Amino acid sequence: MAATDLRRISLLAGFSLLLFLITASTYGSLGVVLPAMIGELGWSFEKAFLGFSVLGVFTGASSWLPAILIRRIGVRGTLLLGSAVLGAGLLGFAGSESIVRYYVGAALCGIGFQMAALIPGTHVLSALYRKRALPFGIYFTSGSLGGVAGPWMALAIMGGADNDWRTYWLVQAVLACVVGVICAAMVGGSRWLAEAAQEVDVAVEQEARKAPDDARVYRTSHEWTVKAALRTPQFYMLVAAYFTHLLTGVTVASVSVSHIGEIGVAAGMAAAAAAAVGAKMLSLESLMQTLARLGGGFIGDRIDPKWLLVGAQAMLVAGLLALASATTVPLMLLYAVGTGVGFGLTVLAVTVLLLNYYGRRSNLELFSLTCLVGAVSAAGPFIAGAMRDRLGSFSPTFQLFAATIAVVFVAALFMKPPIPPADMIDVPD
Repeated sequence: MAATDLRRISLLAGFSLLLFLITASTYGSLGVVLPAMIGELGWSFEKAFLGFSVLGVFTGASSWLPAILIRRIGVRGTLLLGSAVLGAGLLGFAGSESIVRYYVGAALCGIGFQMAALIPGTHVLSALYRKRALPFGIYFTSGSLGGVAGPWMALAIMGGADNDWRTYWLVQAVLACVVGVICAAMVGGSRWLAEAAQEVDVAVEQEARKAPDDARVYRTSHEWTVKAALRTPQFYMLVAAYFTHLLTGVTVASVSVSHIGEIGVAAGMAAAAAAAVGAKMLSLESLMQTLARLGGGFIGDRIDPKWLLVGAQAMLVAGLLALASATTVPLMLLYAVGTGVGFGLTVLAVTVLLLNYYGRRSNLELFSLTCLVGAVSAAGPFIAGAMRDRLGSFSPTFQLFAATIAVVFVAALFMKPPIPPADMIDVPD
């Protein structure tokens, strides 16, 4: 195996491990730990779930920051800084004596998540791999595995520490910093990355010339400018699809355990047993994300990723409607499979379609702009908490979100590749 290939694989493994840990310590476990925090600190559902919204808002709103930092201080410096910010946020969770400190910790975790996870990872992998679907599938699969492991990590560590949720956040803070430093040490300098990307671009363009009309093939003969891409309706369709997966993911992760616990108690189940069922379903939902992303990675270069996106949106609708009234095992399974597969495939399909439609050179900025919708989708947990406090149930929230996603599904169904404009960047042969 060539040294370059070995380094590519090592970087894929390193970034995958980092995304696994970051997802497990934030979105994968906060919803599981929150009930214990609410019980000890006496917060209302609305105030507690607002912290989850703060996490999402700062994850999305800070998506422009990694792009700027990567252009100025490189991927390595961005990863080190991001790991430090994430660690500080987790320490903020551990020291949550007041609701304000909890919100500050959530904000720092959101910023650190963006700086150390998706944007640096997708930027490096898109530059190193000619066929992107499989490495992206593996990378996003690792994030899903973090979602699977997060609830169990929280339950295991808290169980071994007499239900002390502060210990859990301290352990995660240490792990985030250690793995972030290891991953940063593996990343090469900006010059090495640029040279590796140029070699990949040459190989990609040679393949594109063999199949000029194949919608699956990403091209480099012409590269879209950010300005030109922002004038196409397809970009906003992809942004809308990314929004729906974030809206679903952050809401399900934050409130599904409480929701299933409440309807389980109403159906005659013991409170502890109902909460355990909710945690298991959340873990199963994350497992479905894992399988969907892994499977999507294997087939994403063989079919038009648009159809992955269409199917994913349909699954999200079905999963949310099932979760709204998940009082039986079949409905719980439909919720876990639907939201898990839909969430997992959407992010993979959107990431690949952005590259296929608009090219790599502006992808760092375009993907960062796409991630900005996280700031809006993060309102999901707050909306859910507010509706729960006023209507007595989380079900109307899931039904409302399902209707919103159905609109995006119809738009994606009729979406076609954008027509190249005259002001794209010419890339010489």
